[in-house]
Amino acid sequence: MRVPSSAALAARTLLLFGLGGCATLTGNTEQMVLVQTIQDNRELTGAGCILSNDVGKWFVTTPGRITIRKSREPLKVDCRRHGSPAIATDDHIDPKLNASVWGNVILTLGVGYFIDRNTGAGFDYPSILTIVMQDPARLVPPAPPIPAPPPAAAVPEIVVQPKVAPSPLPNPVVY
Repeated sequence: MRVPSSAALAARTLLLFGLGGCATLTGNTEQMVLVQTIQDNRELTGAGCILSNDVGKWFVTTPGRITIRKSREPLKVDCRRHGSPAIATDDHIDPKLNASVWGNVILTLGVGYFIDRNTGAGFDYPSILTIVMQDPARLVPPAPPIPAPPPAAAVPEIVVQPKVAPSPLPNPVVY
């Protein structure tokens, strides 16, 4: 049995660490998304939308495509249309793990997952974001909550038994 030389062992170790630094080879930290807005089941054009996550903020006029930086954090979308009361705010467009993560996990013995997680390369947002615009005046305000009755006091009650005069014994019944 041949024992690898120290130079071969060092080369393999260097290769392993090199792969760890290249975990985003199969993934990308940017993504192009199409943003479109609808109102009353029809496309609404000309809405200005701000998309943001923990790594940046982007502006697009709908319908439009924009390149954003990916993240493991949700994408927040805030759209408004000039001259119209229509607004839309969606605070939770969650990213999903993409297929490149699993390749990086295998190639880098798990190191790639942590790199992709931190750079956002291992996650994708939906490629088409359809934002539903609504007129705030037409929204039904939520009913105010019905207040709960206050809790009963935890004071023990004193029960007074009325004094009852002893009743006379009934006449014995003879059979």
